[in-house]
This record gives sequence, C-alpha cells and structure tokens, in this order.
Amino acid sequence: MTKITKGQVEAQISEALIKFEKEYMGRGPIETKTYIINDMVFARLKGVLSPAEEKLARTGAGADLIKQTRVQLLEGARVLLEKIVSEITASQVRSLHSDISTKTGERVIIFTLDINLEDKINAVTTVD
Repeated sequence: MTKITKGQVEAQISEALIKFEKEYMGRGPIETKTYIINDMVFARLKGVLSPAEEKLARTGAGADLIKQTRVQLLEGARVLLEKIVSEITASQVRSLHSDISTKTGERVIIFTLDINLEDKINAVTTVD
C-alpha cells in the first residue's frame, strides 16, 4: 500500500481543473495551484482570460460582461466540476464558489466538502 500525500491530491485536482478549462472553456490557465484546507479545496488559476477578453476588460462594461459570461459558463458546468472533485477526493461537494478577476486574469474556485479532507489524508488515505 502507498500513502497518498496531500500534495499528490492537490496536484491531481490541479491537473483535472486544467483539463476542464482547456476542454470546456477552450483555453487553459498559465498556472494552477490547489490547496486543501480542512474541508475546503481552494484552487487558484492564473491567466484564464483570452487576449480578446483582456482587451474587453479595459472598460467597466466589458469587465462586467466577462464576469457574467464566466459565471454562466461555470454554472453550466457545475455538476461536472463537482463530479471531478468528488471522484478525486472520495467525498461529496457541498458547495462551489468562484470569482474571476478581470484585472489580473485569475480565477479562484472554492469547493466545500462533506468531510475534513485534510484530516482524512493525514490519517489513513492509502491506495492498494
């Protein structure tokens, strides 16, 4: 049996989110980092805006449009994202929260889980 580390689970989630962004949103982030904190999974994706969105974001109305569009796109994929995280963490997602910065081109996604994943990993998570 091999113990799965917190870092390995975080890396699996990051890889899955990169794949999701590329396949569903049409463009992957430049960098993704995931953190497991108690019963939360916090993901920070850098460089998610396309060049056209970066130009559009220079105006207030354009920035609002990007945010509204990205919220709708993510809501449309909510079930898929929750399934991805549930499968990797072997837990259920209770809620998903997200925001995107049109100034920095970063997106954050926070998943809250039905278990304290950090404690579970530190205790006995193993693979046969």
